[in-house]
Amino acid sequence: MAVVGLLVAAGSGERLGAGRPKAFVDCAGRAMLEWSLDALRLSCDRVVVAVPAGLEAGDPDRVAGAPSRSGSVRAALAAAPEARVAVVHDAARPLVTPGLVESCLVALEEGWDGAVAATRATDTLKDARPEDGRIVATFDRARLWTAQTPQVFRADVLRRALAVDAATLAAASDDAALVEAAGGTVRVVDAPPDNLKVTSALDLRIAEALLGEREGPVRAGAGAEHSTAR
Repeated sequence: MAVVGLLVAAGSGERLGAGRPKAFVDCAGRAMLEWSLDALRLSCDRVVVAVPAGLEAGDPDRVAGAPSRSGSVRAALAAAPEARVAVVHDAARPLVTPGLVESCLVALEEGWDGAVAATRATDTLKDARPEDGRIVATFDRARLWTAQTPQVFRADVLRRALAVDAATLAAASDDAALVEAAGGTVRVVDAPPDNLKVTSALDLRIAEALLGEREGPVRAGAGAEHSTAR
């Protein structure tokens, strides 16, 4: 069974203000995407990276990304026709561990179409009108999770879910939403609290501090928190 990682690294990084694509910004002494590559390569037979157009440089494991995030996932998956399982991950989450990837893969073996790393909502969530901020609903956070990556799918299910028009791809909040809309079954997998996404300069500083505490590119013993059977 070919397990292929799809690393999304095509974002511009404008909100980070680094003047270069976010995935290539220095993070604890390395380009940010290198941390995720280390983790994915331990669980995947191959990793395809979606990068900004012009940075693929003829590398068969790099493809030009698309205007939308899910469009970039579709481009990366198209370059890996051998994939039977797809592990989608955002390069902006450099603290991913091999153990978390493995936990998502194990969940997939239980018969689900997809498994998504996520954390339970800890704040009270409100629905407010955009025009004046008036609250119109308060949600029960006991059932709410914040979705992250990695997101692992049966590749054929993900291919069908991604076979939509550009507007639908652009509107998708994540790939799991597309799979759900196509009738697929997706479950959450509890993620560690440090699997953060780097969006701002503050996020980058926090990620660098956490990575600096690790003994190497992958923290020793990280897999002990999660099952490594596949």
